Amino acid sequence: MKRSCAFRIAMAIIAATLLLAASSGVTRPLDAQTSTSIFQATLAESNQGTGEVSTDELQRILRDRSATVFDARPPREYAISHIPGAINVVGKLGLPASQYVADAAEIERVLAANKSAAVVLYCSGPFCGRSKRLSEELVKAGFTNVRRYQVGIPVWRALGGPTQIELEGILHVHELDRSAVFVDARDGAEFLRGSIPRAVSVPASGLERGKDVGEMRRAKDDGRLPMEDHNTRLIVFGRDGTQARLVAEAISGEAFHNVTFYDGTFESLRGHIR
Repeated sequence: MKRSCAFRIAMAIIAATLLLAASSGVTRPLDAQTSTSIFQATLAESNQGTGEVSTDELQRILRDRSATVFDARPPREYAISHIPGAINVVGKLGLPASQYVADAAEIERVLAANKSAAVVLYCSGPFCGRSKRLSEELVKAGFTNVRRYQVGIPVWRALGGPTQIELEGILHVHELDRSAVFVDARDGAEFLRGSIPRAVSVPASGLERGKDVGEMRRAKDDGRLPMEDHNTRLIVFGRDGTQARLVAEAISGEAFHNVTFYDGTFESLRGHIR
């Protein structure tokens, strides 16, 4: 599927999320006192084996570290883009790709066999079965506090949530996706002394509070950011992960929906990409 369709798909997922929630009979009528924002929405399917969390709740969980969040997708997909703070484990052997499920035994190992530990799972959205299959595996294994962020990473991105890329993911994308834009968040002088191939400079030092201001506005006006396709893959790296994330979140705030940041240092990246 072409990346130019990605935003329409994300918006369709959000619409489907609200419609499914409304049709399930578990939500209250919307009025001035009880209205629910998209950040509070869940899929709210009937006959769920495990409960769900909303985007608001997941943000709070990640901030408070009140549960362990697992990405239920395959390792390569996780490496290319995942919610910061989420953990990935290998899949069960011998299954076809369509029935992929992470290995519950590996999750048990990560949690030191604490089956009462709070766990949140996510995957590729409402139409993805991987977090559901994994939740079923965990319940069978005796886990008692499992929930899912079933609206998944497409809605997380569409709502401006940051995503993170691993070194393996950067190398994969740099080799295979010629449309991807690599954004160097370091100062302009550092960029001029050398960066990675195909990178553009959007320095964190030029950011200003607000939308369409400072370096973000200049980068949109002069073509460093792809204004004709806001769904272009944008990968941000910097002096370190903090600097990269700052610029990635600023870009997401300009309505770009496929932005990831590299949490490592520029020095750890430059030796791998020529």
